[in-house]
Amino acid sequence: MAFNLKYSKFNSSSILIEWPQSIDQNILSDILKFKKSINSHYIKLKVEVINTYASILIIYDFTIDNFNDEFLTLKQLYSSLNTTQNFDTKLWEIPVCYDDIFGPDLIQYSVTKEISKSKIIECHTSNLYTVYFLGFLPGFLYLGGLDPKLNLARKKSPSLNVKKGSVAIGGNQTGIYPQASPGGWHVIGNSPVELFNPKQSPPCKIMSGDKIRFYQISKTEHARIREEIDSNAFNLISTPHNA
Repeated sequence: MAFNLKYSKFNSSSILIEWPQSIDQNILSDILKFKKSINSHYIKLKVEVINTYASILIIYDFTIDNFNDEFLTLKQLYSSLNTTQNFDTKLWEIPVCYDDIFGPDLIQYSVTKEISKSKIIECHTSNLYTVYFLGFLPGFLYLGGLDPKLNLARKKSPSLNVKKGSVAIGGNQTGIYPQASPGGWHVIGNSPVELFNPKQSPPCKIMSGDKIRFYQISKTEHARIREEIDSNAFNLISTPHNA
């Protein structure tokens, strides 16, 4: 489906394109197809295309002299999109330990939601999540698809030090902290996997449009995977997933 997009000047060398403000897989699909078209069109020029839930920011490597001409070019690109085409994505299996030692907010979260810890874990591992975009921190995945039963507003007072690998819930989203940082989401577990490595190309293997499935592991398995990662013996499992 085609959307009524808003094109606007972001600064002298950037253009912002906005979709209806919603977390929606149809919007994401439209964004990723348009993003691919933009990258192909400007292949001889240096542009960076960044997407969020409902927008694209195009950063040009030069000052834009005539924004109206550039808007027209982009509108023509959008109108010529093949909206029926699929694109290749991957399904990633992410191990998570939900033990209390890794989920400091899990008990209070359970009390607040009036849901048992076992049911929270069951719900969190049952759904298939969509990677909408990466941001906040390098390698931080913004995921859609959380079971509505698990929705809970962010903390009123953010934690000053959320541990690397923390799996957390904030509002209707869930995600993994790729490095230690302050954060206002409710931490319910921890994944030992490395989501961001500046020494590899690309630094983050998981991309917008990919799918995530969490599976539960024990503290022993968590420690074993960490050892395998430290010795470069662990491979994150992924399978093709057509979107």
